[in-house]
Amino acid sequence: MLPWGHCLLGEFSMNIVVLDGYTLNPGDNPWSPIEELGELSIYDRTDPADVIQRANKADVILTNKVELSGDLIAKLPNLKMIAVTATGYNVVDIEAARERGIPVTNVPVYSTDAVAQHVFAGLLGFIHRPYEHHLAIQRGDWQSQENFSFWLSPLAELKGKTMGLVGLGRIGRATAKIANAFGLRVVANTRRNVDPLPYDGFEWLSIGELFSQSDYISLHCPQTPETTGFVNQALIDQMKSSAILINTARGGLVDEQDLADALNAGKIGGALLDVVSTEPIDDSNPLLSAKNCVLTPHIAWSPIEARRRLMETVALNIRAFKDGNPIHVVN
Repeated sequence: MLPWGHCLLGEFSMNIVVLDGYTLNPGDNPWSPIEELGELSIYDRTDPADVIQRANKADVILTNKVELSGDLIAKLPNLKMIAVTATGYNVVDIEAARERGIPVTNVPVYSTDAVAQHVFAGLLGFIHRPYEHHLAIQRGDWQSQENFSFWLSPLAELKGKTMGLVGLGRIGRATAKIANAFGLRVVANTRRNVDPLPYDGFEWLSIGELFSQSDYISLHCPQTPETTGFVNQALIDQMKSSAILINTARGGLVDEQDLADALNAGKIGGALLDVVSTEPIDDSNPLLSAKNCVLTPHIAWSPIEARRRLMETVALNIRAFKDGNPIHVVN
């Protein structure tokens, strides 16, 4: 007996509805792999009040950020599968879906290298400030110098410094590989039992030791009740005054007011954040005006290569479900 009661759909044309497809395909990442699998309706964005109207006849729903509660799922009579176009699936009531025999799938691996790359794009940009120097030249600052060279702020080498990784899954390990190539000492803290890294100087550290010893701290852990807001004043107070915090994981890991206060007081060197607690960012977020804080709009995952892998894997998930052998099922 199949684990999902109504998976043998190979001979039927499925009705597939994409609730919020714009970020996956703003125009450069065709839906053709999914169009081949059924009748496809695509909405760039969907308000919660419009979900039932738009997805009433859907066999398969694709969602990224549109929430599908248990009550909502119960009101979609034809629904047979939910495909989350991301790794995280907290937007779906997976237990309610399971009780109705509806598999929920995610895409576990697609942006590993992209996110690790973004960590160092931010870090190197913060240290060397190439665009700021370009603007200074445009203003005539170089032309007016008596010396052949000038810099807007102290520059630094990465080699010999310490990179602390909170979380050592795929993205954490990819980040560690780049860090090691730069000559950084890599240390880590993780709640999961994973293999140590084969790099000279690698150590497992307590979270307090990691924050106190690291020059650069990069977050790569999931947000859970235990980790929500764990980067707070008490932990930030243990950081070096020159240390830089990098977050490409989840905005809710950080107490944003505590971080903003530390930045404004000069307690740490800076913060590079690709994620915040509410996205798009709210005008009241204290990090918007914090000193030495560089914000990017949740783009670490989004290089075209990563989005193409995401599209292809979503199509693979739907095809496997249609053939009666669902994969990447999270419930």
